[in-house]
Amino acid sequence: MSTKKIAPSILAADFANLQRDIEMVNHSEADWFHIDIMDGVFVPNISFGMPVLKAINKHATKTIDVHLMIVDPDRYIQTFADLGANVLTVHYEACTHLHRTLQAIKAAGMKAGVALNPHTNINLLEDVINDIDLVCIMSVNPGFGGQSFIEHTFSKIKKLKALITEKGAATEIEIDGGVNDKNAKALVDAGADVLVAGSFVFRSENPTQTIQNLKKIVS
Repeated sequence: MSTKKIAPSILAADFANLQRDIEMVNHSEADWFHIDIMDGVFVPNISFGMPVLKAINKHATKTIDVHLMIVDPDRYIQTFADLGANVLTVHYEACTHLHRTLQAIKAAGMKAGVALNPHTNINLLEDVINDIDLVCIMSVNPGFGGQSFIEHTFSKIKKLKALITEKGAATEIEIDGGVNDKNAKALVDAGADVLVAGSFVFRSENPTQTIQNLKKIVS
């Protein structure tokens, strides 16, 4: 059984048929729900907020992986814990006191994730890698779905994997943006543990089959 995870991104789902798409993920071979919360300030887009997450949580039967693309995420840590998030990822670029934020996420009973924008260097995590459960490497510029994959991501994954190994950390590596059946295997080979797939899954003819195919590629 592969420990590599597939996390369909709900941002790409059909919001008019959200329950249908959530049930599809529930019954598929997907491992996690990936949920992007955007505030229109940290990224140039607004996605959805607490009421939608609450509605998703009512139907979701798998791990809820919440990715906060917002300024001042500390204000909402407890709120997202209460709404059922299992993993809460904050952006390195949005946290002035990252170590404190990570501790607060864990204290609220969630796994703590840190996301890095394409221009942010892996080395900046050196001092906190042992406190991070998940690092989300953005392989597109955050804010919009459907963008094409940034090739530099591969060397970033390898650098991060080396850092995790060197520090003896148990951190998982997640890739978010432009993931498809052409690059999934190479991403996992480079060291990725969790692949977020949005448009590639939800815009396909048969999303359940697409998830199954991805799972097969990475196992």
